[in-house]
Amino acid sequence: MPTKVRKQIYIEPRQNRLLKQLVRIRGDSEAEIIRRAIDEYARDMQLPARDLDAWEKEKEYIQSLMAKGPVEEKRTWRREELYDR
Repeated sequence: MPTKVRKQIYIEPRQNRLLKQLVRIRGDSEAEIIRRAIDEYARDMQLPARDLDAWEKEKEYIQSLMAKGPVEEKRTWRREELYDR
């Protein structure tokens, strides 16, 4: 288990009641609920909204290319030419 850092925090009475309720419902410790809340908050702040429909279209396109198998023709470009674009 990774080392944890001890923190002392102050929460509002209503937050304390909510935390106790979450402990009863979920069965997790107060500390675990707080750690998860911090992780979720950080995730919400850092990650842009993802367009899952766009990803599904891209995935379908990639799968269609893979289904065609290897390309039989020779390529008409050189790798060095790509850098000039």
